[in-house]
Amino acid sequence: MTATNGSIGAIGYEQARDELIEVVRRLEAGGTTLEESLALWERGEELAKVCRRWLDGARARLDAALAERDADAGGTGTAAHRGAGEDEESDEG
Repeated sequence: MTATNGSIGAIGYEQARDELIEVVRRLEAGGTTLEESLALWERGEELAKVCRRWLDGARARLDAALAERDADAGGTGTAAHRGAGEDEESDEG
C-alpha cells in the first residue's frame, strides 16, 4: 500500500482509487490471515471515503458551474437538467 493511515486525507482520487482496487484484489485472492484481512478491510473503507469525498466535491463544483451557467442564461435549462439526473438516478434503484 502506498500511503500510511495518517496521510490518507492528503492523497488524490486516482491514488486512492488505485490503492482501493489493489486492496479489493488482495481480499478477493484470499490467503491472508484474519488480522491482515481486517487491516485491509479497514484500509479499503478509508480509501472508499477518500474517493467519495473527491467525487462529492467534483459533483458540487459541477453543480455550481451549471447553476452559474443557467443563471447567466436567465435560468433556462436548470429544471430540465435536474429532471434528467433524477430520472437516471431513480432507474438505478
